[in-house]
Amino acid sequence: MNIPANLLYTKDHEWLRIEGNMGYVGITDFAQGELGDVVFLEIETLGETLKKGEVFGTIEAVKTVSDIYMPVGGEVLEVNPALEATPDVVNKDPYGKGWMIKIKVSDPAEAKELLTPEKYKELL
Repeated sequence: MNIPANLLYTKDHEWLRIEGNMGYVGITDFAQGELGDVVFLEIETLGETLKKGEVFGTIEAVKTVSDIYMPVGGEVLEVNPALEATPDVVNKDPYGKGWMIKIKVSDPAEAKELLTPEKYKELL
């Protein structure tokens, strides 16, 4: 299972990559594997400021529909445009082309509460 060392993780299997005061959010390799083939994503929170733990969208797979949560609070600046036409990119490249949203992080200190790659491995 792929768990990149440069990311932070949630217990709900989202990941966060911080770049300055911006962050990229997606779901982990474990999560996409559990969900199965992703067929649709609904993210209608563009422009909204959400708190840590709030739902920013839903992901629909062949097996189930699941909420996706904010790993830290922030404003949703961008939704990955590739996901509308090819949602299965989440299965193929969950940490790269399969990112879901770009956010402006409200409180960088919240990131300290997330799981390190080592802690995330222990959770699995």
